Amino acid sequence: METNRQKKIGGVLQKDLVDILQGEVRKNGISNLVISVSKVSVTTDLSVATVYLSIFPQEKAKETLEAIKTNTTLIKHDLSQRVRLQLRRVPNLVFFIDDSLDYIEKIDNALAGKENPIENRDLLEKRRKS
Repeated sequence: METNRQKKIGGVLQKDLVDILQGEVRKNGISNLVISVSKVSVTTDLSVATVYLSIFPQEKAKETLEAIKTNTTLIKHDLSQRVRLQLRRVPNLVFFIDDSLDYIEKIDNALAGKENPIENRDLLEKRRKS
């Protein structure tokens, strides 16, 4: 369970990370790429912040995540400049792809009957193999 302090710090980090990442995308002239920070969760000792990113289009997600991971120290430095009056110490950043939208889409398809595993047993075999 997150404390109020963790939630507040997560919100501040989320807002500033969106500004930093979108600013870099615009500054580098990259078109057709949207990066959004869907959630930031901070550990109880405030030393690590787990950042969940939604990257569109999905085809560029892995390479964009790798680029973000290689530039984590620069992102943390930019973040520290923005939150220096609010936080004494900026947590270490760990980035992950947020796949909750894909999960929701699979559930919607299953509920709509497009890929109903009860009616079509072949889908069960396909999912077990993957």
